[in-house]
Amino acid sequence: MTDTADKTKQVLVIGATSGIARAVCKRLAQRGYGLVLAGRDQAALEADAADLRVRHQAEVEVRPFDALAFETHGALVENLNVSVAIVCHGVMISNEAARASIDDHRRMIDINYTSYVSALEVLADYFEPRGTGVIAALSSVAGDRGRPSNYCYGATKAAVSTYLAGLRGRLNRKGVSVVTIKPGPVATPMTQGLQAKGPTAQPEVVAKQIVSAIEKRRNVAYVPLKWWPIMSIIRLIPEWLFKKANL
Repeated sequence: MTDTADKTKQVLVIGATSGIARAVCKRLAQRGYGLVLAGRDQAALEADAADLRVRHQAEVEVRPFDALAFETHGALVENLNVSVAIVCHGVMISNEAARASIDDHRRMIDINYTSYVSALEVLADYFEPRGTGVIAALSSVAGDRGRPSNYCYGATKAAVSTYLAGLRGRLNRKGVSVVTIKPGPVATPMTQGLQAKGPTAQPEVVAKQIVSAIEKRRNVAYVPLKWWPIMSIIRLIPEWLFKKANL
């Protein structure tokens, strides 16, 4: 991908109605990319597509995607012609809720990890024979260390980050880039009502940095960038000390 707008480039966005994804789609449309929006809420997707067409004259297509309907994921790439795919869907529930209900906990695992593996394997098989392309997926800074306040959610993101690292090694020799996006707290509907330690970033700021990371084919991108030095330090804290910290 280049730093200039290229209308021949098409981007598949899975989970396109999430708060971060909507900001990413807007940023991509502003830069001249065509979009394929995939998600479960077809009415919301159609509304977003119409808005992007009017505001940015973007070429936008809509496709169904149900994270938990694993058997349907293969159909997502049928008759598809994209050079980039971004996986953005996810759910966050509190530690208290996850510990109180194994069904809710398992649902979070299946949405945040199992469905990612299912979709990413489909995307890997799509791009690998083409010998080019970019796959990006949202993980989280929450996956870098297990913290008492959100280790249930963080564990799902740690699993995604580890999976993406292995997929990156597999596809690197095939000419396909895999970008791991690690946002800190972002002001979106998913985080509304949750207690964040420190200020939350605005989706537009995060989206700009995500698109830049994809265009530059970064391996791992912390967004906003300030989270890279913060998490570098947190990862180095010895476990005996970390378990005493109020993080």
